Amino acid sequence: MTRCKQEPGAFIPVIDRNKCEGKGPCIEVCPYQVLSMYTVPKETRQTLSLVGKIKGMVHRWQQAEVLHPELCKACGLCVSACPEQAISLARAPG
Repeated sequence: MTRCKQEPGAFIPVIDRNKCEGKGPCIEVCPYQVLSMYTVPKETRQTLSLVGKIKGMVHRWQQAEVLHPELCKACGLCVSACPEQAISLARAPG
């Protein structure tokens, strides 16, 4: 894919749990199946801001999650597709 800028796993998507509304366009546009939908666990819900908790309840605690960070090639399609601007790319640790 021509938009990909990095080797797999050099960068990973980071999801802001206080912004994600689980609408899913990021999952649909990713050509490498890096993201998936999941239910936010109760332990994580407690760490959210008030706005994050309200968004979570409204959207039945469904959010995107990074399932296969090692496959990310930093194309940025997920970042562009997110209507809440809840995704950024960060250099992978290590």
